[in-house]
Amino acid sequence: MKILVCISHVPDTTSKINFTENDTKFDSNGVQFVINPYDEFALTRAMWFKEKQGASVTVVNVGNASTEATLRKALAIGADDAIRVNAEATDGLAVAKELAEIVKNGSFNLVLTGKESIDYNGGMVPGMLATLLDYNFVNACIGLEIEGETATVSREIDGGKEVLASSLPLVVAGQKGLVEEKDLRIPNMRGIMMARKKPLTVAEPIGAAVSTETTSFEKPAAKSACKIVDADNVDELVNLLHNEAKVI
Repeated sequence: MKILVCISHVPDTTSKINFTENDTKFDSNGVQFVINPYDEFALTRAMWFKEKQGASVTVVNVGNASTEATLRKALAIGADDAIRVNAEATDGLAVAKELAEIVKNGSFNLVLTGKESIDYNGGMVPGMLATLLDYNFVNACIGLEIEGETATVSREIDGGKEVLASSLPLVVAGQKGLVEEKDLRIPNMRGIMMARKKPLTVAEPIGAAVSTETTSFEKPAAKSACKIVDADNVDELVNLLHNEAKVI
């Protein structure tokens, strides 16, 4: 089984976010970047298939040279090799087309992704990738088992979960629950040293057309100060809820 895990290079949620050039550009100065958490669940599950079933695991990212540190971390976790498509990831469809080319050229029969990246939260790429490849697709996956050419997949639905069976090839978009958080892996020193010797291939893009552009960024409005009302002053509480919060 050949597994391709798609890795997004995203800001750590603790990073302070700023914009430049009249709020039209993201300021990456001082920002710590990490593997997209949803992708990390997918990578950890791929590592289980490598260790238990002898699968090969390749990680891929669409991005510039700055994303290679994130790919090296994935290699340190245990992936066999990495591919960086040398293009800016600014458009979901363009990214999906670039990834589809990698899948076709590498003959991967299982593609694992996160259900979305935590920077833009578009959630578009996995489904578009499956459509471009004409692969079966399962979104919001919280369980994945593979026996031969058949996958048993569970996913979240409103009010419960759904269990599906699918043949390979398959695209799976995972989320929390695909593996337990306690099973996520932190690269050890041996893994980090080995990652330096593993192949990281830079692939030139196919030049997929970019259909969207960012015109501006805007931070969420600052939260207003909290007002404390004495427990006995019900009239004041009602007045605030009615005239300021306008919820009653």
